[in-house]
Amino acid sequence: MIAQTPRLIIRNWQASDEELFYHICSDDKVMEFFPSRRNREEAREAMSRLIENIAKTGYGFFAIETKEDNQPVGFAGLAIPELEPFLPKGTVEIGWRLAADKWGKGYATEAATELLRLGFEDRRLDEIVSFAVAANTRSTAVMKRLGMLPDPTRDFDHPGVPDSHIHLRRHVLYALSAQQWRHGRS
Repeated sequence: MIAQTPRLIIRNWQASDEELFYHICSDDKVMEFFPSRRNREEAREAMSRLIENIAKTGYGFFAIETKEDNQPVGFAGLAIPELEPFLPKGTVEIGWRLAADKWGKGYATEAATELLRLGFEDRRLDEIVSFAVAANTRSTAVMKRLGMLPDPTRDFDHPGVPDSHIHLRRHVLYALSAQQWRHGRS
């Protein structure tokens, strides 16, 4: 277990999570702001990469399950994006993705709140950022609830978005410093 909240367990991936991961990565509603959907094999490979990255760096996206029924509902984590020069080396992002039928229950905010605590208290990070397609108001609403602030000077066109989906290229960036986080908690 990585961490827990009143309703959630944030933990390492298990083989039994593969079906949920595929479901999330292939769902048109969940993936509305991503340029592609993953088939089963692509989802399996992506999940393997997540697990390998966590093992190598200690950072990445972890499975989230509910304490009530021990069922996985999605994933969240602190990750190190490789988006230089848009984000400097060493930048840490917070992110999440839940199955659509789990939206609206506050799970993303609850998990992310604990991950911010982990990042700022345990890992002593100076700043944590989050970014999303500008039109993704569900994600930016979570960022705002977390106390993150928009930083338009750091918005960027995501280099991983192909020309066929140019409407998904522009990403807005929100940031929270350790000092702002501590101030918000007092």
